[in-house]
Amino acid sequence: ACSPQAELTDPVARGQRDFNGVGCVKCHMIGDAGNDWGPDLTMLGFRKSSDWIDAWLKDPHAWNPKTVMPNFNLKDSTRADLVAYLSAQKGQAWSVKPWETPAASALPAAERGKLIFNSVGCVSCHAKDGYGGYPNNNVAGGLVLSLTKVSEGYTKPEAHQVIKGGRLSIPTDSTKPAPMLQMPKWGDHLTDKEIDAVVEYLFTLAPKSAG
Repeated sequence: ACSPQAELTDPVARGQRDFNGVGCVKCHMIGDAGNDWGPDLTMLGFRKSSDWIDAWLKDPHAWNPKTVMPNFNLKDSTRADLVAYLSAQKGQAWSVKPWETPAASALPAAERGKLIFNSVGCVSCHAKDGYGGYPNNNVAGGLVLSLTKVSEGYTKPEAHQVIKGGRLSIPTDSTKPAPMLQMPKWGDHLTDKEIDAVVEYLFTLAPKSAG
């Protein structure tokens, strides 16, 4: 009889309850549960700061006017609990990582790399197929870079190192707040072989055709 009450004292547990209650699971995956209509959130706490998650939940359209994510007009307390829950998501919810299943392990490197790219949430900044166009504050052009010309600007070892070691976004105005989106150090969560697979995928990308 005590466990539900004890659980509700933990903001992460309350956030998990609200994540399901508000209906986030209708569009998002965390671990093996949910739907993949929107970005996978299993690694959200690794790739996005709690400040960014809070700003996004407060008003998604203020950050990205093109988003299809609705503004749920959350109470401050509910939003704080969701931020706690989402910030805690660093891959532990997977029983088996999607790219480590026998079927995925047998895929060609570029296809396995695409699966990793989508599963860990690279799409949430770089967009589907790496087209880019996702907003970031205080960066050149105001957008996250497209990845469709990686093969023109980098060698495969260079691209591997950027993914592995991460990269800070360069602010265009030192008097304004630093960019909220940064390239995380994926070497903390992905093996060299997995990063190589992502690089193989990135080298297959190309800009959208004019037609």
